[in-house]
This record gives sequence, structure tokens and C-alpha cells, in this order.
Amino acid sequence: MDIFVIGATGFVGGALARHLAAEGHTVTGLARTETAAVGLHAQGITPVEGDLEERRPAVVEAALRADGVIYAAQAGEEQETAAVQDLTRALAGTGKTLVFLSGSGVLLRRTAGAWSPDVYAEHEPFTPEPLADFRRAAEDAVLAAASEGLRAMVVRPGLIWGPGDHGHISMIYQSVAATGGACYVGEGLNTYSHVHIDDVTFLFSLALEKGRPGGLYHAVAGETPNRWIAERVAADLDVEARSVTPEEAAEVWGEFGALIMAASSRIRAVSAQQELGWQPQHTDMLTMIGEDRLRRLATPGA
Repeated sequence: MDIFVIGATGFVGGALARHLAAEGHTVTGLARTETAAVGLHAQGITPVEGDLEERRPAVVEAALRADGVIYAAQAGEEQETAAVQDLTRALAGTGKTLVFLSGSGVLLRRTAGAWSPDVYAEHEPFTPEPLADFRRAAEDAVLAAASEGLRAMVVRPGLIWGPGDHGHISMIYQSVAATGGACYVGEGLNTYSHVHIDDVTFLFSLALEKGRPGGLYHAVAGETPNRWIAERVAADLDVEARSVTPEEAAEVWGEFGALIMAASSRIRAVSAQQELGWQPQHTDMLTMIGEDRLRRLATPGA
């Protein structure tokens, strides 16, 4: 397939572009700058100059030239809403494939560090997190486009980990630089379902190959409460693991980071496994503990 990846210079989009190119697909990727274009070219990915603001028409044109489009950008609310609207409108009736990368943050629960019993399969109802209302609306717009002659799908992973990630383990190492201890919020029993980047890219391959129009697919391989992560980081660095209040967490990670580090977001991958045969191969996020790149984050000023 000729596949256009929007977000090809990001953590997930970049991994997707490289994975699909290695599988033999012809891959183009959105590049907002000349530097980004050079980087994509060096990886064997043909750059498309454009962005999701003034140069959005170039993005739509590239989408129309491709057999399949992957939206994996981390854009703001206005940019994402407009981009999804333009893409679904332009691709309607073409029979092309559009796969939208969302995330389990749409259904997170603000538990202030407490455990949550709420866990959701793909089509189970939930009350969206207010800050992610625009993302849920984008999901709905993509899924609705499946009834308009577009093979449209949504992939909704949990916390994605792997080489170069910026997830919870990274953030707890960073808390050591800020406070001298490995921090968690409240009881630290809040849990984000997680999945390795390689398992995410494999799920996208399966969706491109045999996903159904209107398909919604979760990606999850395990769960690890934040306090367990902090205790392992503390042991790695020979420091204390300690609880912080939500107010202290905001000083360590910023307001949004504190929200994420105090919340639970738990999912089950029922449709991904039953419809696509997806099975994750990497289940233990704690295997990253001790990596040099992570230890460097614990150094003040790093």
C-alpha cells in the first residue's frame, strides 16, 4: 500500500512509519519543517511538506494520493478537529483507509492516586474525561465516516512505552531530579493500562490488512500501579520512594502531568484480539528500569 502518515516525526507516528516501510509499504510522512523533511528522507520515508494549520490543504492532497492514511499527530484541539473534518470529508466515497490514533486518556478517571475498578473494552460506554472531549469527538467523526464510503477505524492504546518514550517511568525518574525521591501521588495505586510501541505498530499493520470499517481497537498488554514503578525506580537509584499531594505533584510535573500521574485509565483489548487476532509480545513495562537514558533524567538540570 501507499501509506501517508500524519505525525511521522513523532514518537508513535515515527515508529509506525518506519515499521510500515520495513514491511514493504511505500510510506510518505508529513513534515512541518525542512529539518523534519531531511530526517524522514534519511529513514527512507518520502516527506510531504505541510502542517495542520495554514498548509492543511497540502495534507489533504497527500491523503488523496495515498491508499491509506494514518493520523498519529499530537495536535491541539482546533488543529485536530479541523484536520479530521477535512480528511473525512475529502476521503468520503473513495474506499480508502483512514486509521486514527487516539488513546485511553479519553476515559481516564481522576482518582488522586487511588485505584479505580473501572476498566473498559472497546465498545463499552463511559463518561469521557472533559479535557479529552475533542479527542472523543474526533473518534466519533472518524467512526461515522465508515458509513460514507471510507474504511475508517480508530486505534486506542493505553500508555505506550518503549525506546525513547516519555511515559510514567520517565516522569518518575524526572521526579528524582526535582525532589530527590521517586514520587507517586497519594496512595500510588492508580493504574494506566500500558502497551509496548512494537505491539502498537503491529496492531496498526493488522488494522490496515483486515480491520473493518468502523472498527475500534484497544491496545493493552499489562498494568502497573504508579507506586510500584516508583519503588523500582527508587531501588535502582538508591533513593526514597515517596508520596506527594496533588499540589506537590503539580510542582514536579506541571498541572497536566500531575493530572496524568494521579489518574487511572484501564482498558481491555477485546475487539483487537477477537477481530484481528492481535496478541501483545511485550508485557512487562518495568524491564525499562535502569536504562541509561532514564537514569540521566534523574540528574538535576539534565
